[in-house]
Amino acid sequence: MKAIWNHEVIAESDETIVIENNHYFPLQSVNKEYLIESATHTTCPWKGEASYYTLEVDGRSNPDAAWYYPQPKDAAQNIKNYIAFWKGVKIEA
Repeated sequence: MKAIWNHEVIAESDETIVIENNHYFPLQSVNKEYLIESATHTTCPWKGEASYYTLEVDGRSNPDAAWYYPQPKDAAQNIKNYIAFWKGVKIEA
């Protein structure tokens, strides 16, 4: 699977985990040069507190377009060290 935004591959992996129709990519499969830490946090009742990244590609920003759970709750331990995308990021095989 690939996560693509602004014509660049942000992440690529054969080992994504699908939860609630979102592909979570292993952190080591992500091109970290496109990620900028965000101050945004949200809470999921069963996964815990999510942290976000803004994507920055060729001078364009996509605020809070990637999220991850640094300390997921027990029910979501399988996505620890995984990252998911939205806000116009294409996920394709």
